[in-house]
Amino acid sequence: MPFIQTEFSGLIVFEPTVFADSRGYFFESYSKQLFATAGINANFLQDNESKSNYGVLRGLHYQRNPKAQAKLVRVVEGEVLDVVVDIRVNSPTFGRYFSIRLSAENKKQLFIPHGFAHGFAVLSDTCVFQYKCDQYYSKEDEGGIFYNDSTLGIDWEIDLSQAVVSDKDKAQPTFGDHISNF
Repeated sequence: MPFIQTEFSGLIVFEPTVFADSRGYFFESYSKQLFATAGINANFLQDNESKSNYGVLRGLHYQRNPKAQAKLVRVVEGEVLDVVVDIRVNSPTFGRYFSIRLSAENKKQLFIPHGFAHGFAVLSDTCVFQYKCDQYYSKEDEGGIFYNDSTLGIDWEIDLSQAVVSDKDKAQPTFGDHISNF
């Protein structure tokens, strides 16, 4: 089975079957039917793509209920360290983070259910990052957590003194001060 359940309820790594030959490769990056066999029944409504250079750190972002977003994320070019933080108050993994390297080479994807803050750091020269969302973007419902919050202790695998971070992400509240309704 190409799905690996993490210790975080609902957070699933997808490793697609890749068919490669002298022409290149082929794989199904998403199949509603296949994902349903792993209990993933998200109704994806929007696809997003970003391109970033080495050292760009985006996150940690989420949307509050009722506009919470589940995401299926992957890298088309390059490599990132993908990070999620469990913000579901009654979860046994509340306040803990999970990280995984996603790359064009390994073709791994991460399904992120509602109730997680998400971010990534670019580890390659450039990166093209894609994600499917089961809810449309809603500015009024967006939330975030400061990426370098010492209580989370995230190792982003880049030199944070040289990370390229938006002003918005630099101003996010700490984990203890963020407002979540999960």
